[in-house]
Amino acid sequence: MTRRRPDFDAPGFDAHAGDLFGEIALAESTAPAPAARRPLSQLVPGLALSAIAGAAAGWLSQNYGVPIILAGLLLGLALNFAAADPRSHQGLDWVSRHGLRAGIVLLGLQVTVMQVGAMGVVPFVGLGLVMTAAFAAAMLAARLTGQSPAVGLLAGGATAICGASAALALYGVIGRERIEQAQFTLTLVILAAASAIALITYPPLARMLAFSDAQAGFLVGASVHDVAQAIGAGFAVSDLAGAQATVVKLTRVALLAPLVTLAALWIARADPVAKSANAARVPMLPGFILAFLAMVGLNSLVSLPPTIAAHALTASKALLLLAVTATAMRTRTDLLLGLGWRAVLPVLAATLASLGTALAFAQAML
Repeated sequence: MTRRRPDFDAPGFDAHAGDLFGEIALAESTAPAPAARRPLSQLVPGLALSAIAGAAAGWLSQNYGVPIILAGLLLGLALNFAAADPRSHQGLDWVSRHGLRAGIVLLGLQVTVMQVGAMGVVPFVGLGLVMTAAFAAAMLAARLTGQSPAVGLLAGGATAICGASAALALYGVIGRERIEQAQFTLTLVILAAASAIALITYPPLARMLAFSDAQAGFLVGASVHDVAQAIGAGFAVSDLAGAQATVVKLTRVALLAPLVTLAALWIARADPVAKSANAARVPMLPGFILAFLAMVGLNSLVSLPPTIAAHALTASKALLLLAVTATAMRTRTDLLLGLGWRAVLPVLAATLASLGTALAFAQAML
């Protein structure tokens, strides 16, 4: 038996559940009908909305110091009414899907295998403990609050790796059928807010505890979610602490690909919804994660000019900003408000667990 492609233009189709990650399963048939191509002009309204909101977020970040991802999320939610216009749907869904993938791929040019190896065995063990604590705390919080394991996986994985970027990648393999888009957007908001708070509070905390540069760099690199905030918090302590934080944080970024692989294999077996809806089919590792690994390999084998890495980082941040802004615009705020306080606990538990473990390890071992 074959299944038909959903009719996106049919009356009653839920436009707020856009196919952000291309996960709608299509039937395998011997003679599939070619999909009708849509004019590129249909993407323009949605692209324009996300670009305007992204530019506004960049202006707020540059002039008022607001974390750019948090600003993009809040502006996207504020402009949710504009996304009610069906003309914006295709463009917003397109930038949510392809902006995400391209941004994560370009992030691979910030990491090399040598950087990961240079961190040393002791900090790497500590990083593993911090990540494990974040996962365990998120999974426990999700269970205690009656939420699905997928919610804990999303919160723990995003906290353990690199915040919003990891959340977007994980959501690509977890899928909308396991986590509502409102829950996903709320997770992004809490992650961004936690990174902003960490940027302000972790450097003074390291000074108050009289941490060395190595200890302070490990603390912020291992426990701050967002890449920019983690590196910025390190350099707020000292140049040496900033260098250490950069290596630790980029090591976490390098672990994005294995995390997504393990998440894809685990969620296919742990979630009964996946078994009934997908016939126990294990989801494949997304192509953009393979491309991310290819960029890491290229950056490790070829000495690229520093300007290329700098431009790639800027482009990656811009694309991810557009993706999260469009995702927020496509989220129904009434569903977001209806989630309640329990929905934020997995991210908060993972954040506190990663901070506590990083503090304890830095004091005891470094």
